[in-house]
Amino acid sequence: MPRTRRTFLTTIAAAGVTLPVAGCTGGDGDTSGGETTETDAMDGGGDSMQDGGDSMTEGGESMESTDPMGDGMSPTDPEDAPRASVDRFSDSAGTLHRRSRNGDLPGPDAAIDFDSLFLTRGYGPGGDIVEYYDFDVQPTESAPIYALFYEDGDPVEGQLNIVDVLPGDEGYNDFWRVHMVTVPDDYEANTVTSVQGIRDAGFDITPTDTIKNCPIVPDGSTASMRHSADGSPASLVEGWYDGEVVSYFLFEEAALSTTDGSVPQSPIYVTFETNPGEDGGGPASGFMTETDSDQTHNVTATVPDDDSYSPLWSVNVYDNADFAAVSDLDTAGSAEILAAGTATVNCPIVAEQ
Repeated sequence: MPRTRRTFLTTIAAAGVTLPVAGCTGGDGDTSGGETTETDAMDGGGDSMQDGGDSMTEGGESMESTDPMGDGMSPTDPEDAPRASVDRFSDSAGTLHRRSRNGDLPGPDAAIDFDSLFLTRGYGPGGDIVEYYDFDVQPTESAPIYALFYEDGDPVEGQLNIVDVLPGDEGYNDFWRVHMVTVPDDYEANTVTSVQGIRDAGFDITPTDTIKNCPIVPDGSTASMRHSADGSPASLVEGWYDGEVVSYFLFEEAALSTTDGSVPQSPIYVTFETNPGEDGGGPASGFMTETDSDQTHNVTATVPDDDSYSPLWSVNVYDNADFAAVSDLDTAGSAEILAAGTATVNCPIVAEQ
């Protein structure tokens, strides 16, 4: 799949101010598989982001600009930059999906076909069939992503967003809290390509209330489905990590926000071929499905149109003896719960039938 090159702009709402945010989003709704760019992707994504906090640096103090453009720094063309190594299935990155347990999983930097490997069919709260991707267990505390803006509030056209953690690193999360970085008017796109570069330049940083679901994946990975409410592109978006280029998906089926950095959660009810506590039971046995079908009786408590929807699901495991009786939220609530809140998994809903 072609990589995103231009800058996507997304409007993120928080306190009545509309700000276009580079990078972690879709924008023009182009899902045709052609090249999309990174300066339109946060543009139409819903909410605006302004309130989210005071201008700050690492230590919480506002930083004075130190004329970063006068130190001989020059822009880096992403086409010429090295790519960061990404492995979502190492023991440090994966929880449910580890190559040490399943040797068939793609190797480091190998493209991942999420359509064939990690797409699950379950039920929504009303009993409608839903489909969702499985991006494995994720923490409840978001990670920071940095988007660059000029002092007048305009985004830096062509600038890739910047992160400082990858899958497997301490503090990594598919869910990113957007931080606005204010740069001087003479700043050129992609002069800064790392979080350390932002700090060294003394740019002001303002955390916002906006959370974006952007799983970092190896280049060439595919996840072609998006919910009808999601206008973001299915093609990969590009960003910077420590001077290297990373690729990530964007899922915007619903707006997500935070006041303290934590990611909202919603319940999901699941059952396995073998119940937890039994030999080979739990996730290792796989979800129970209908005979000769991939239809599970996993039930999400919300769907993207619901105010309380979140793709970060708090997992409740019910007894597989109740499998046949469960087909919606009411029947899932009546099943025997074997374990509540066992994990939080990133599973964006991409289809409802």
